[in-house]
Amino acid sequence: MWKKSSEDASRRFISTLGSVHAALIVTVAISLFVSNIAFSQNVKSASDETSTPHVAEQTLLQTLFLIVLRQKAKWGNATAQYNLGWMYANGRGVAKNEYEAAVWFQKAAEQGNVNAQSSLGWMYATGRGVAKNEYEAAVWFQKAAEQGNVNAQSNLGWMYANGRGVAKNEYEAVVWFQNAAEQGTAIALGNLGWMYDTGRGVAKNEYEAVAWYQKAAEQGNAIAQNNLGRMYANGRGVAKNEYEAVAWYQKAAEQGDADAQGNLGWMYETGRGVAKNEYEAAVWFQKAAEQGDATAQYNLGRMYANGRGVAKNEYEAVAWYQKAAEQGDADAQGNLGWMYETGRGVIKDALKAVEWYQKAAKQGNANAQNNLGRMYAAGRGVIKDARKAVEWYQKAAEQGNATAQYNLGRMYYIGAGVIPNREKGCALWRLAIKQRNETAIENYDRFCAR
Repeated sequence: MWKKSSEDASRRFISTLGSVHAALIVTVAISLFVSNIAFSQNVKSASDETSTPHVAEQTLLQTLFLIVLRQKAKWGNATAQYNLGWMYANGRGVAKNEYEAAVWFQKAAEQGNVNAQSSLGWMYATGRGVAKNEYEAAVWFQKAAEQGNVNAQSNLGWMYANGRGVAKNEYEAVVWFQNAAEQGTAIALGNLGWMYDTGRGVAKNEYEAVAWYQKAAEQGNAIAQNNLGRMYANGRGVAKNEYEAVAWYQKAAEQGDADAQGNLGWMYETGRGVAKNEYEAAVWFQKAAEQGDATAQYNLGRMYANGRGVAKNEYEAVAWYQKAAEQGDADAQGNLGWMYETGRGVIKDALKAVEWYQKAAKQGNANAQNNLGRMYAAGRGVIKDARKAVEWYQKAAEQGNATAQYNLGRMYYIGAGVIPNREKGCALWRLAIKQRNETAIENYDRFCAR
């Protein structure tokens, strides 16, 4: 995945004052500063080995500096306008005021100040100090990017990659990511890796993806570290190495990356690249889940439902399944349906069970499709409908779900919802037997092996 870069916190201060009035103000400021230091040195204690200006003196200088900066900005000095905007945007030396920041960025940007153009683009992209306008953001990012501003190049690439403020153009996105990456910015390096990883705007090349992820990861970019861990975990573009995967997941997870935290939890749960430790797995799932990661919420729900790595708590399991299910996680939806059907951690409710099975089944979840078939076959939570049951059993069986293969076989054997076909029923049971389905073995021996 990628994300937009934030504006560089660095700023350029005015190098020359450019006017007699400004020079006089600074002269006064320096004189006051020196005289106050001299006074403070005269009254300092004998044990005081160093002399520093008092807070009042520093405040006086800051005030005078701000007066000079404001005056230069009003006179049209673009650098001063940008610096004043930066101060308002970050609340440095003045009360934070993003509306005022945008005003000064605009003035400087219109004079061609590249940092102001990039900053103004960011304000429009995020709706800070101005009404959010991604088209306007793209205009200013473009101007700054063409002057070589690395943040603007990275952000413009993101706009093209996602069709935000411009027509979606992944080839153009790659161009701008490449420009920014060649300047060494970590976000662009990682984004370029993603484009090669997914074959978006460029021929898919997992080896090239790994190379770019590596560069970004070594700079500490958490998203790239997670993606590099994923490549090592799956042996994509690099020799499979689960120990190396864990190392990169760990680095990203410690920076708070939710995807990496969830992935690290999975490695601990399954003992891949690290000693199996369900307690540690639950810790990392919890961290990711609290950030809203749906997969981690589902996994944490499983841990609570089964008492693995945490004390068994079906109420807590339901709470986490619910969070993940509401985000559209099909596995969580299916499990939440099961909790409602069986009354585990929640009041038994067949209607609710069907509702969640339906959501998961429509996303292709085979277990949910089989369970929904059962509900139709028995008329639980829905009007009994053998044909609907067959329909859902069929979908799950085609995905290789052994229980559904048995259930569908039974429907054919007895002719429920379909024309009776014992041969087809037995054939479906044989498929389920290959997966060691005990019920299929028992029924096949009784009805088919004669």
